[in-house]
Parts: sequence; structure tokens; C-alpha cells
Amino acid sequence: MRCRRRYAAQHGVTLIELIIVIAITAVIAGGVAVFISRPFESYVDSARRAELTDIADTALRRMTRDLRTALPNSIRIACVPSCGPLTSTYYLEYLQTSGGGRYRADVDSSGAGNILDFTFADTSFDVVGPMPTFSGGEWIVIYNLASSGTIANAYDGSSTTNRGAYASNAGNTITLSPGKQFPYPSPGKRFSVVQYAVTYACNPTTGELRRYWNYGIAAAQATPPVTANNALLANNVSATNGCSFTYAQNDSRTGVVGLAVRIERSGETVQLFQQAHVNNVP
Repeated sequence: MRCRRRYAAQHGVTLIELIIVIAITAVIAGGVAVFISRPFESYVDSARRAELTDIADTALRRMTRDLRTALPNSIRIACVPSCGPLTSTYYLEYLQTSGGGRYRADVDSSGAGNILDFTFADTSFDVVGPMPTFSGGEWIVIYNLASSGTIANAYDGSSTTNRGAYASNAGNTITLSPGKQFPYPSPGKRFSVVQYAVTYACNPTTGELRRYWNYGIAAAQATPPVTANNALLANNVSATNGCSFTYAQNDSRTGVVGLAVRIERSGETVQLFQQAHVNNVP
């Protein structure tokens, strides 16, 4: 009797019981997974959308900030092969300024002062007010009215351009080399200091939005410009209708740039649109 009781007390789990436990555990795990997977997938999707939105927003903010430093009336847009098709590459170019000031147009009451003369190729003039900051290689532009043609266009490379090469400054005097005869005086006696040209290129084929800077100023817009100075602002640009740049001048003093970028990854798409108001008072 004692042996039988000891044997009964040591009785283990049968194979059938083990299979039943495994089956019940699998059912419970499957039910839990159904309830957990949806919130987890939603979190992953939200994180991806937030990342894509941040990429597009950062790029548009950078472009907007840059456009506010553009030389008045220097913004121009080109598209390859043409503006409109969903796969076209958009190029937005402008001349970046680092500052400006007012030039002396008349001598003072004592007859002193180095005025900017518009009747010949003047080599120097006095600045009325604070002297802008120069790093070398800048251009002095006066009364820019257009981004094309040969009249008051800083992109123009002919002798009638309104762009003179900065050489140096001392005291309140700016020196130009060579001397420059500017075609038109500014009604407000203003001049702008141009550093270089900048281009934003949005290419749906490569899926990239790039910034090019510090290359030669030319009458014809380069698509894209040839320069080692370029940086990637955004990738994963949608292959169709990935970008759209527009520029409209409401009047002679202001313009509006429309910027649209569409970012796409893993089936998620984010499209942002932003407008930048630019000052066109020359």
C-alpha cells in the first residue's frame, strides 16, 4: 500500500495535458498580438510621418530664410524639361546679399564728400551711415529691377550691368576695381552687397532637394550650376509631382515665392506648401 501511494504522488504531466496547455497559450498569445499589433503599427506609421514632415519642413524653412536675403528682383525659376510635368526638375535661383547701405549722392555743406558719380566709371564712393561687413569677393549692385535682359539686371555680364566689383573699404569709403559706371541711380540712394548666386534644385528623378552656392553669376540660368559647393537638404522626394516652385510679383515692391515639396517613404507621403514674401524695393 505504501508503494502504491508513493507512486501515485509522483505522477507527472501527460503529453495530452502539455499539448492542451501549449494550444491554450498560443490562442491567448494570438489574441494579445491582435490587440497590440494595431497600436504598434499606428505608432510606427506616426513616427514615419513625423520624420517625413520634419524633413520637408526643415528644407522649406531653410529656403524661406535664404529667400529673405535675396537681392530685390533677382529671383528666377527654370524647369527641366518644362514647368508642369509631374517629373520635372525645378530650379530656383537668386543672388544672396550680406547687407547694404546708402551711397553719398551730394557733397556736404562744406563741399566735402566722395559722391558716387553716374556719368563715368567711378572707382570709389562714400557710405552714408554704417559700413556693411565685407569678407572679399562681393559685388556692389545699385537699382536692380529685373532678373533678365540688359536693363538694371545684376545677372547681366555686359558693360551696362548694374553690378560693380568690390575691392576694399577704408573709413566710410568703398573702392571698386575696376571702376564702374552704374546705369541708373537709386531713388533711395541705396546699394546692395551681393555675395554670390544660390540655386535650389528639386529633382524627382534622383529624389533629392539640393542647395548650390558660390558659383559664377551668369546671364543664362544654369540647370544645375557647376560648383563643388552643394549640399543635400532633403531626400526621398516623390518621383511624381515631388516639387513645385512658383514666383509671382504682386506689385513693384513685393513678390511671393510658392514652395511645395512632397516626401515619400515606405508607402507614406507627406506634402508641405509654404509661401515666402520677398522685398523687391531696389
